[in-house]
Amino acid sequence: MSFNRIHLFALFILACLSISCHKKDTVEVDKGHLSYGDSVFYVSHQSSDLLVGPVHTATGTYSAFPEGLELDRSTGVINVSRSEAGMRYRISFQGAQGDTSNAFVVISGINFPDKYYRLSDADSVAFPVYNADPSRPMPAGIFDEDKVANNSGCAMRTNNGQINLKESVRNGLFGSTPKNDTRKDFEVKYRLDDKSGKALNKIKILLYYYDTMSDVPADLQQTVREHQAMTFQPDNTPIISTPIASIAGKPRPPCIIVIGH
Repeated sequence: MSFNRIHLFALFILACLSISCHKKDTVEVDKGHLSYGDSVFYVSHQSSDLLVGPVHTATGTYSAFPEGLELDRSTGVINVSRSEAGMRYRISFQGAQGDTSNAFVVISGINFPDKYYRLSDADSVAFPVYNADPSRPMPAGIFDEDKVANNSGCAMRTNNGQINLKESVRNGLFGSTPKNDTRKDFEVKYRLDDKSGKALNKIKILLYYYDTMSDVPADLQQTVREHQAMTFQPDNTPIISTPIASIAGKPRPPCIIVIGH
């Protein structure tokens, strides 16, 4: 091989090594971003808890907002099976060198928005939200599987999870004559025909009845505001952008507040 060919071959090898090193550096930079490889995780039929960890391990501390996500603060591993389903969570990581990163994940399931339902305005159906996105269609499923809610007078449709509040009042959920400041709570078991494979899921809900909006106590109104401030929209922005200093606890169970007049 001539000198010129050897020289050109050597330059080619050096260029390849340079490109290879550059690519390696790019991968290392990507590792600084917190990721779980997906943004939605489903409950499953497996007998043991379903655990999901970060794509890349790093030394530091993990935290989640709002409460309800079962998260190992040292490793960032999520216990999907023991987390509150139907919520969008922000996971934050702070590295040992002060670097920070965030990721958003959804534990698949349903949720009910914290809301006041005014029967006199024909606002009488509570619609469940699937996978923390009101625009997503609800998959087929079985709701109130053990009929705990329906047997108590709560008119939940077993095919779509919708609650007919006016019918619930007629059923005597809040008494034969609805009594002001009455509270009912249920744990609703359900199964969805999605990637969970109809694995059992559940949600606890709270229903209140008040004659008028002025009868709703201030502390319950504050709870509703705080729950709303803990809830992320599909674009990962808060539903309520104004900070609330007294936020504490979980945004669960959701509060469904029926206003009679």
